[in-house]
Amino acid sequence: MSEAIPAEATAAPPERLNRGALRLVDISASTMANIGPAYSFFFGFAVIVATAGVAAPLTLVLAGIAIGLLGNTLSQFARVHPSAGGFISYVGKTFGGRAAVTTALLTGVGYIIAISSVLAACGEFVTLVIQHYFNVSVPWIIFTVILTAAAVVMMIRGVGVSTKLAGFFFGFEMLVMVVVSVVVIIKNGGHLSAAPFDPSKITGGFGGLAAGFPLAVYLFVGWENSAALAEETDNPRRNVPRAVFTSVTLMVVGYLLFAYATVTGFGYHSGALSSDTDLPFLTVSGNVAGWVLVCAYFAGMTSTLGVLIAAVNSQCRLVFNAGREGLLPRWIGKVHPVRRTPINAILTFVVVGGGIIAVWGLIHILTGTSGSMSGTNFFGESSTMGTILILVVYFLANLALPFYYRKYRPSEFSVVKHGILPVLGMIAIAIPVYYLCKPGQPQPFNWFPYLALGVIVVAVVYATVLSRRDPGLGERVGSIVADE
Repeated sequence: MSEAIPAEATAAPPERLNRGALRLVDISASTMANIGPAYSFFFGFAVIVATAGVAAPLTLVLAGIAIGLLGNTLSQFARVHPSAGGFISYVGKTFGGRAAVTTALLTGVGYIIAISSVLAACGEFVTLVIQHYFNVSVPWIIFTVILTAAAVVMMIRGVGVSTKLAGFFFGFEMLVMVVVSVVVIIKNGGHLSAAPFDPSKITGGFGGLAAGFPLAVYLFVGWENSAALAEETDNPRRNVPRAVFTSVTLMVVGYLLFAYATVTGFGYHSGALSSDTDLPFLTVSGNVAGWVLVCAYFAGMTSTLGVLIAAVNSQCRLVFNAGREGLLPRWIGKVHPVRRTPINAILTFVVVGGGIIAVWGLIHILTGTSGSMSGTNFFGESSTMGTILILVVYFLANLALPFYYRKYRPSEFSVVKHGILPVLGMIAIAIPVYYLCKPGQPQPFNWFPYLALGVIVVAVVYATVLSRRDPGLGERVGSIVADE
């Protein structure tokens, strides 16, 4: 009688990505392209000024510190357990299969809602350029569809090609933003002031500073990009932490330069800046010279494209890994047989993200509010909703870090790195969550906390059912290590 073969021995090997395809410079550039400084700053800074006033750059400083605390958490996890699953794997390894599934759903839903804002911004920005230079109005959704389709083709072709393209777009936008900012500061050199960094100039004191904090944090979303690319990165235990801190540091410095130039260009009048009907950075660029404005427009276009490619590239790998480990439907965890790209996860991201835009538009049409169907409005609404769920995931990751090290690496536990810093990170996350969810929000933002709570409840219920049906789920979480 032949001996029975264990099920593990007959199971198909896990789907693997293209290992070693990326270097430190690639994942760093991809991370900063995901943040998209031009895209984020163009659409977000005026709102921050509306809450904090002339001293709005201080809000960016605090947001940078908060992201730095989160960066410590991600780096501490990545140096000992690099995984394409990112925070999903880390929370799951710490708290078990149910927590992993819950985190996977929150991550997937949050990032897909956020990516829909990027899809809309891509089309909206092209529409703005055509409207400005040719006085022709073309619906932004047309450009959204075209640019999204082109980006998907690039991402399916291979992570090396698409990541390098996103990095090129980032390099161009950063160069233009720096040059424009320096030119604006030089032009206004006769009346430079330190007011943007004077705490006494904050409108409404701490309340004004905190009110703009959630959006300031959103300006850095994408900082965790490199972790999801760990499996395709050479030496991920070293390179992922380096990419995180390099990217966050450069973005803080860059945002402060752009913010100072913008406030200076408006003569330190926060009211004029926050009420500007155009994007403020474009306004100051146009006040310098026509060629400067052209460069700024191009920077915005390359930025939105870079964000689209880099964000889908990294974030879809989180849900890909969740599908590969059985936390989500397994067909999501399939790779292209030749190019080794997570094709099903990529398509899931863009199709569901596009569907969210379609539903949003349909609601506006049915409610007779189609006049407010601009890409800018959708950006504000979808980015806020997505950010709430993403912040919950950040909070869970900070909570997991000390327990993970106590459980798996007790000899390496550091009171500062694995105790104090993640607690400070949770406090930093609690502030924007409070201001995004506190009563008194205008419509539709007042509904978002309830929608987020509904997603959390559904995720917990689904996770409970799945973990009972699949007792081995917890053992598979984080089982695929990037460099093993």
